[in-house]
Amino acid sequence: MSSVQEVVRLPPVEIPIRTSSPRNVAVDAYRGFVMLLMMGEILSFSKVAQAFPTSLFWHILAYHQTHTEWVGCSLHDLIQPSFSFLVGVALPYSIASRLARGATFRQMFGHALWRAFALCVLGVFLRSMDWPSTHWTMEDTLNQIGFGYPFLFLLGFKPPKWAWTALGLILTGYWLAWALYPVAPANFNWPSVGVPFAWNAQHNFTGFAAHWNKNYNLGIAFDQWFLNLFPQPKHWVYNPGGYLTLSFIPTLGTMILGLIAGRWLREAAPQIPLKKFLVAGVAGIALGFFFHFTHICPIVKRIWTPSWTLFSGGMCFLMLAAFCWVIEMRRQKTWAYPLVVIGMNSIAAYCIAHFMENFLITTFRINLGPHFFEFLGTGLQPLMEGVAVLSCYWLVLFWMYRRKIFLKI
Repeated sequence: MSSVQEVVRLPPVEIPIRTSSPRNVAVDAYRGFVMLLMMGEILSFSKVAQAFPTSLFWHILAYHQTHTEWVGCSLHDLIQPSFSFLVGVALPYSIASRLARGATFRQMFGHALWRAFALCVLGVFLRSMDWPSTHWTMEDTLNQIGFGYPFLFLLGFKPPKWAWTALGLILTGYWLAWALYPVAPANFNWPSVGVPFAWNAQHNFTGFAAHWNKNYNLGIAFDQWFLNLFPQPKHWVYNPGGYLTLSFIPTLGTMILGLIAGRWLREAAPQIPLKKFLVAGVAGIALGFFFHFTHICPIVKRIWTPSWTLFSGGMCFLMLAAFCWVIEMRRQKTWAYPLVVIGMNSIAAYCIAHFMENFLITTFRINLGPHFFEFLGTGLQPLMEGVAVLSCYWLVLFWMYRRKIFLKI
């Protein structure tokens, strides 16, 4: 009999932390849904909306498949916080599983450091695919998770109050650091940092909230120093989208919220702590709105403001609650199978969406002809082509799922 079997057969009351838990299908389905939204960019709703300018339906879909310009939230904006949140949710299960297999803290922490490093390297690699040389930028989702993951791992071994305390310190300290950084002077040349005057007048803030304006803030000041430590084709000045390296700090806050949710799930198993999820979700959204509308801290996903951490974290709690209610409480699992296939191989899905898109589109056009997907009209051609590519993505993941090939870091 193996040592793993011996550990699992021991009474749970004697070694509660070493008792592994069965997979939570709702968590896998939620992760699969998030990755499907990410891969679903290939459906090109924006191009279809341009072809049908009077169609409200296509314009709504296009809005929710793009990031908001600055303030606000679309469904697409919730992909990265959900992915980060679910890293935290999975951590208590991962720790319990590895302890049940006899791993030591030292071994697990070493793996956590390796995982963080691998995520950061992969993030830079994927961002460099269309560049002539390594594109040293750190705003990719994988980098943001990688930078904060060792700290999250350590919190996974501490009592719950440590997570709540760390969350409060991170959000308050990050907010204060930005609030103390000076705002742009009245005569600042906004186009010099990639912000046209018209965009500035429409989207940037006045008053106290101006501390969180695009490309003139604490985060970009840090990147203008930090990113230029790496070899760059030219002196780095700004990110066109306003994204920042330092966003990994409030992103860690999002992962901590996920850690709290994952602990609640394990502690309540086989029950679902639905009430806690709903209360946390509503509270997070309410606090985010409060700080936004009082101009204490605006809700801006691109720079991951503390109020965005609270608001998006609240949305993540509600989405997790919805998946848990339908799948675990109502026992409606069959419909979620296509999502589970994706969710159990999220890193593979992330890479497939980056590596296979151009290959598949080129292959279709070479072998089927450049106009094959126009059978429903030229306006729907990008959608039909996207459906074919997305189907290929899923079939690859299905093949891996059936053969129990799961890409893990």
